[in-house]
Amino acid sequence: MSTPLPVLSLLETRVLGVLAEKQRTVPDSYPLTLNSLVSGCNQKTSRNPVLELTESQVQAAIDSLKGYSLVAETSGGRAYRYEHNIDRVLRIPSQSVILLTVLMLRGPQTAGELRIACDRMHNFADISSVEGFLNELAERPAGALVVKLARLPGARESRWAHLLSGAPAEEVAGPGSASSDAAYAPHDVSLGEVAALKANVARLETEVASLKALLGRVCSELGISETN
Repeated sequence: MSTPLPVLSLLETRVLGVLAEKQRTVPDSYPLTLNSLVSGCNQKTSRNPVLELTESQVQAAIDSLKGYSLVAETSGGRAYRYEHNIDRVLRIPSQSVILLTVLMLRGPQTAGELRIACDRMHNFADISSVEGFLNELAERPAGALVVKLARLPGARESRWAHLLSGAPAEEVAGPGSASSDAAYAPHDVSLGEVAALKANVARLETEVASLKALLGRVCSELGISETN
């Protein structure tokens, strides 16, 4: 009987997703150094939400993921490098790993959006192929890894979300379900969202403290009071 996975934070899924993405898109640089991993986590494109993580935050996520055997550390050259073990731990094929990767990095996507977003990592023959792997992930005997969300108003397709961070806040699609205002109802903030907000607040507090110190030095040099 397989051990159930813990609920991963937003920072942990970001690190895991970046490792899986870069394995396919820049194989010559994989496994990744901490510096490369931080850059991938803070990338402005193909990321939702966009984050600004520090090395210490990424290292903490790595250490946590190592405890779950989802990430392994290798020594090569002058720096430690890191690789993911998603396929071995979850026992899923590479195509499913790629779909989870995009969902971790970009958030909920339709099958059509996933096919386009996965293109650099794997060329799915058609949308039906994508849906086939998604359905396998949703019906996985050891525990579902993705879920189909209720269709948004005016949308032609339903979106899919990963379950590595627990159940999504949005309404899950049911048999014959249509769009619902419930998808837009206020909901509790997830642990991952809280972690991201805390990281941004800490960064802003540091920047404010630096600006205050700079202002103090300037005022001192000019011989004026900071309150003027």
